[in-house]
Amino acid sequence: MERQTPKAIDLKLFYAPADRLRLTVDEERSYITVRPVWAAPLSHPGRYLCLLDGKGEEIVMLENPHDLPPDSWQAVQTELRRRYLTAYVKRILNVRVEYGATYWLVYTDRGEREFVTQSLQENVHWFSPTHLQLIDVDGNRFEIPDIRALDLRSQMLLESVL
Repeated sequence: MERQTPKAIDLKLFYAPADRLRLTVDEERSYITVRPVWAAPLSHPGRYLCLLDGKGEEIVMLENPHDLPPDSWQAVQTELRRRYLTAYVKRILNVRVEYGATYWLVYTDRGEREFVTQSLQENVHWFSPTHLQLIDVDGNRFEIPDIRALDLRSQMLLESVL
């Protein structure tokens, strides 16, 4: 039997309880925990949304998530904002490397933050020669839109670990 992919219109995403995103597919199947993730956030922003179950397994991939019913799309957007929260680094206050982990103390648009990154080769993403994103061990994102805009000390600290 051929697997049918549900249309976005057949999907209903909602919160029940208030902090748990749930999914009903065509009023026939329900998932009590759903995590939306972008399949290709850098190459295709806003397209290819994957809905994962509580075990992290794919339920469905939507090429155009904007086709979801308005209430479902709003619930997905709320969850995506939580998942892909990005802080913008204004200044690097301190950075040190110990046993392969990099410990950061930075000042961001959300205030002072401490975080840890593992394997900078995998967790530093360059969008251009001067624009980068750091992803910490918890999946939080810290973006530096233009390293040239950082103060000289911050640039030197960044250069010392990259």
